[in-house]
Amino acid sequence: MEQTKQALSLPIMGCGTWAWGNRLLWGYDESMDDQLQGVFNLCVEKGVTLFDTGDSYGTGRLNGRSEMLLGRFSREYLGVNKDNICIATKLAAYPWRLTRKSMVAAGNASAQRLGKNVDLVQMHWSTANYAPWQEGPLLDGLADFYQRGLVKGVGLSNYGPKRLQKVQQKFRDRGVPIATLQVQYSLLSTYPVTELGIKQVCDELGIKLIAYSPLALGLLTGKYSENGPLPKGIRGLLFRQLLPKVKTLLETVRSIAQSKNKTMSQVAINWCISKDTIPIPGAKNLEQAQENIGALGWQLDSGEIAELDREAARVDKKIVQNIFQTK
Repeated sequence: MEQTKQALSLPIMGCGTWAWGNRLLWGYDESMDDQLQGVFNLCVEKGVTLFDTGDSYGTGRLNGRSEMLLGRFSREYLGVNKDNICIATKLAAYPWRLTRKSMVAAGNASAQRLGKNVDLVQMHWSTANYAPWQEGPLLDGLADFYQRGLVKGVGLSNYGPKRLQKVQQKFRDRGVPIATLQVQYSLLSTYPVTELGIKQVCDELGIKLIAYSPLALGLLTGKYSENGPLPKGIRGLLFRQLLPKVKTLLETVRSIAQSKNKTMSQVAINWCISKDTIPIPGAKNLEQAQENIGALGWQLDSGEIAELDREAARVDKKIVQNIFQTK
């Protein structure tokens, strides 16, 4: 547990293998493995040692292919910071997972795919919004997994402050500390922090906040514009609605990026770091990994942070929240 806490307290960002998982769901083939190994190697060499994945990230058959790749990459990596690698996985609250034993079995299956014990195991989402009766046994299984010494730390994902406090009390009674909480957090998704107040509760409970989707599905990268080509499908429709509404914010991010000789992505990620969170941007090639790493080693000043905060607060159309996010 202490080793996991130490890894999560470092001023690093996680290399978000949730993005790799999505990539594996759409058009993945084994020819990508060497490229992904290169991304992993570069991240670890540069001190990015937290890798986040999930047992639902696979090839469309929900078979944990992302976990298998991460386990292999970790074993084959022989460079600096190898001992600091922290692999976190999320266990899905599938409707067929109904008992504490099923959660322990899921954790064991993830460890088998990784080829090692999981460093940090997380509840992927709460079922409180639609099947509250299911959640208790799954949380008990998560605690069982920790108490049996099968994992160094336990975390949650998509929990709001009220639900988090209830789970924290439940776990505290069993002597199980909560190390981390993941929420969707970016300049275009401030809801968990500004409206729910989740950061304050995490600080009070000693829980580290992990920010997933820190680039807002790519909107904060500057790659897309109202008149340019947009992604296909639902993502493209969402961008078509959002881009006119976030123009001023994007202009502010771009202006700050130019003044600091950084990219918009680096500014957006650094903003998350300035809020004392660990962002986990996706990286599926070396170029993206290098850009993400460029968000480290410098800081936005207080005036720039305040300006970004103001513009983010003025946006009246933001990224849709995860449907599993609780209050």
